[in-house]
Amino acid sequence: MHLRLCRICGHVGCCDASPLMHARAHFEETGHPIIEGYDPPEGWGWCYIDQEVVALPDQTPQRGPIPRFV
Repeated sequence: MHLRLCRICGHVGCCDASPLMHARAHFEETGHPIIEGYDPPEGWGWCYIDQEVVALPDQTPQRGPIPRFV
């Protein structure tokens, strides 16, 4: 599973490969359409409205690794 960051408000949710798809649920609840691959940093974004990859020349910096809880 990978984390996705909302480019509007900073909400972090899990990807569509996860059972609960928190990033998509956040879009459906708020209408915030653009996410970026956040953990691991992947250098791309996604627009839920247009259903396409978007260029992110200003990817959100990370201050360090996100802890993993198993």
